[in-house]
Amino acid sequence: MKLTEAKFVQSASDYRKSPKPLLPEYAFIGRSNVGKSSLINMLTANKNLAKTSQTPGKTQLINHFIVNNSWFLVDLPGYGFARAPKAEREKWDKMIWDYLSNRENLMCVFVLIDIRIEPQTVDLNFIDALGERGIPFYLIFTKADKVGKVTADENIDLFKKTMLMTWSKVPPYFVTSSERKIGREELLKAIEDLNQSFKK
Repeated sequence: MKLTEAKFVQSASDYRKSPKPLLPEYAFIGRSNVGKSSLINMLTANKNLAKTSQTPGKTQLINHFIVNNSWFLVDLPGYGFARAPKAEREKWDKMIWDYLSNRENLMCVFVLIDIRIEPQTVDLNFIDALGERGIPFYLIFTKADKVGKVTADENIDLFKKTMLMTWSKVPPYFVTSSERKIGREELLKAIEDLNQSFKK
């Protein structure tokens, strides 16, 4: 896929206020500080598209971007908001699941996993919840430039083995680095392929 344009459309606190579901849509989500904004900016070749921050939890709304005037990229709040008050966490959690469960043009959820660390319960629980609801998803391992290849491979294998304790198979996954632009073409190709199956 040749990416020619990506621009911000809107932010919303309720999926019912999102743009009309006339185009295929892809949601990006992960634990706070997993590198989501950097990945979105790398993917769209626009370093200022999604706001990056050293402070986890900056994304608090459903953020829609339109790419090539042909599909939506959605930046969702991170899960596992340890520093937020319980009422805020519950509000964001409801907003996220209402969107994921009801957005009719959602083709796939890209779940971001930090490649540097061992499998985290919060990630596995979120993935299990997607499976229980029948929501299709792919995995994206981020920050591949921060570890050596051997460590990266070991951590991916461990994550896959942990998943296979409750899953029959591991979904498609990508290994990425926002700094080195690793995985960009593979991700765009996956989206391009999924776009072909979108029914208007």
